[in-house]
Amino acid sequence: MNEKTMQKVTYGLYVLTTKEGEKINGCIINTMTQHTTTPNIISITVNKQNYTEELIKKSGEFNVSIIDETAKFDLFKRFGFQSGRDVDKFADFDESEYKILENNIPIILKGVNSYVSAEVIESMDMGTHTLFIAKVTDMDIINDNNSASYAYYHANIKPKKEEVKSKGKVWVCKICGYVYDDEKEAVPFEELPDDWVCPLCKHPKSDFELQE
Repeated sequence: MNEKTMQKVTYGLYVLTTKEGEKINGCIINTMTQHTTTPNIISITVNKQNYTEELIKKSGEFNVSIIDETAKFDLFKRFGFQSGRDVDKFADFDESEYKILENNIPIILKGVNSYVSAEVIESMDMGTHTLFIAKVTDMDIINDNNSASYAYYHANIKPKKEEVKSKGKVWVCKICGYVYDDEKEAVPFEELPDDWVCPLCKHPKSDFELQE
């Protein structure tokens, strides 16, 4: 079975935001699907390691900002490569780049072309992720820029990786570019463990490639 087959599936990219109490947070996801138009039902899938997933379980509400092709890599670094458990992702975020909606949850204004607000009506445990099924409560278009696909992100937004010189084995995350160099690690791996996840973007072993 060729595990790379799923890489041929087309994905969009989104900033998922939520609020619980006084805490607001957001993360990058690539799974949002519309299932029906009447009623307008969507679903999102969120890694359980993401703080945003925990907050959505408590609040039952979220916004999704649809990333477009003008987005800069800084947007992905802010919402994808750090945890809301450790930092406030909105603390030093320029107030011109986001807006708080009536549900008290922010949407992103720069590098996105539209947004959707929703309330969770059901959730499902998917093992490493939680699937949230939700009813759309609001949505609007910000501009007419093309939405950014997962493939577009890799080809045009993510910085090109630099080859790492090492006497050991080097694995590189295809999502965020994180480098695991076993020459520099206290406990080196001959192979990455099956339960390995990227320390930055939380993607699994299957999204790492061995640098030849």
